[in-house]
Amino acid sequence: MSLLARVGNLFKGFASLFVSGIERRNPEALLEVEKENLRKQIGQFNTGLASHAGMCEKLMSQVRKLEVDERDLRAKAAAHLKAGNRAAAGQYALRLQTVTRELEENRRQLTDAERTYKELVKARDVSVAQAKAKIEQLKSSIDDMKMKKAMAELNEMASGMITTMGGSGDTLNRLQEMVEDERNKAAGRARLARDSLNTDEFKIKEAEQEALADQALADFAAKEGISIPGGAAAAAPVAETPAADPAAVPAQPQKTMG
Repeated sequence: MSLLARVGNLFKGFASLFVSGIERRNPEALLEVEKENLRKQIGQFNTGLASHAGMCEKLMSQVRKLEVDERDLRAKAAAHLKAGNRAAAGQYALRLQTVTRELEENRRQLTDAERTYKELVKARDVSVAQAKAKIEQLKSSIDDMKMKKAMAELNEMASGMITTMGGSGDTLNRLQEMVEDERNKAAGRARLARDSLNTDEFKIKEAEQEALADQALADFAAKEGISIPGGAAAAAPVAETPAADPAAVPAQPQKTMG
């Protein structure tokens, strides 16, 4: 074998390995290619089947024509024979024999063609049904394979997380401990601040604010002459009227009772 032939074989081998690897990684694509090939084969088969059906129709037309010719020749031969025209009757009888042989041959060919057509249709239907069943089985197998591969990968990941020391599982545990520790510290600080808060002082300041507001409202109402319902106790004090001096009051003349 020459060097060039050996290199060619080597190249073909590498190409075959490459294609096989791609097919293994993409079984769905390979299945689609096969489905397309099946559709093409069915189309080609139907084309041939249509041609065969056309031949059957042609034979049927020939049979019908020969049957008409046979009846016509038989009638003419009989009529000339009854009329005493032996020569003409003999010619028609001779042609009748030829037509009869052709009719028998065409009938036989038509029978064979019809039987072949039915067998071809049956073979096509059976082949297509088998191919479809196989395709569906392959699709189911591919789906099952993908599911099992995914399950295997998940199991391997879980096994690695469990058995690998210092891996992501250990890191997550340490992170959880750190978060819990910081959360507890923050909760302790919040509790300490809450316990240290003097709420009495806030209450006193709130009462003072309310008292000042009530006093300001009372002063405003007194100046404007507005009566505050239910606020008589909070009204501004009225100025006291000084008591009358007895010495300043003039004496009233007494009446003499007579």
